[in-house]
Amino acid sequence: MVKILSVVGARPQFIKAAPVSRALRQAGIDEVLIHTGQHYDANMSDIFFDELGIPQPWANLNVGSGSHAEQTAHMLLKLEPLMVQHAPDAVLVYGDTNSTLAGALVAAKLGFKLAHVEAGLRSFNRTMPEEHNRVLTDHSADLLFCPTQNAVNLLAREGITRGVYMVGDTMFDAVLQFGDLARQRSTILQDLGLEAKNYLLATVHRPYNTDVPDNLSAIVCALADSGQTVVFPVHPRTRQRLPALNAPNLRLIEPLGYLDMLLLEQQARCILTDSGGVQKEAYFFGVPCLTLRPETEWIETLEGGWNVLVGADYARILTQLQAEAPQGVPPAVFGDGHAAQRIASILLEVLA
Repeated sequence: MVKILSVVGARPQFIKAAPVSRALRQAGIDEVLIHTGQHYDANMSDIFFDELGIPQPWANLNVGSGSHAEQTAHMLLKLEPLMVQHAPDAVLVYGDTNSTLAGALVAAKLGFKLAHVEAGLRSFNRTMPEEHNRVLTDHSADLLFCPTQNAVNLLAREGITRGVYMVGDTMFDAVLQFGDLARQRSTILQDLGLEAKNYLLATVHRPYNTDVPDNLSAIVCALADSGQTVVFPVHPRTRQRLPALNAPNLRLIEPLGYLDMLLLEQQARCILTDSGGVQKEAYFFGVPCLTLRPETEWIETLEGGWNVLVGADYARILTQLQAEAPQGVPPAVFGDGHAAQRIASILLEVLA
């Protein structure tokens, strides 16, 4: 039997891993799931395993928070003996976090095949730790599972053409699998007293915004001055840095589970975010998105005006909130909802 050791550690990775983990089991592949503990708050971790039906991890490394170097170093030390113990046919990593890089480095040093889900993304902003994580992981990987044709093209520009597969986006798989379930189960609109298409949804968590007081202040002031109800699930790091502001239209709430977040995204009038995953989910649902960054890895979402880059520019945020929303349906560029099955089939074919 083919054995895969999967490394996850952060909220977006749990979402990406859910359909893949299911597809691996259906294909008869033995999966050893390791949770690094990079995200450890119950609202950022445990609830996702419960809602998404992900098997409980074989081990939780409980690395917690810390500097990038400290966090990655702890993961390296704890992952190495586990990979030696399980001797997988391949190590599977997701996305661009410190957990991704740690899993990739240990696999490469020990000589295990490395598979990267969401390969080929580039923001071309080397001030972002995530950009270094992506590039290093892709250049270490044996199997590169790309979500879009653009990702394939970017890898080719860097000389990576072997082991590259355009499979589609596993987050799109997850939205198709869980979108209806969110509508059936979530009561978040009633709980918050919200009316569909009559509120904005905002998320802010990247250091570009949270660690630069002027940027965070500009974003929060723009939200406050929008004159619209803004639902703002606040990341733990962001909450520590929020400026004092008396704004009755801002609804600051704790981080949400996947189903509640999906429903809020579906029913929002517009989404403002610096999260790559939330950008994509807005696109999947055909909800206009303002990205609170000067660049995006997901350039496909910019087509047709479904996603607009506004950075932390107070005036631009308010101007775009008044702009006319795009019409119709966003182009289908993220696959057909079967990326996870393709990944499982390729792993079986290559490793067996």
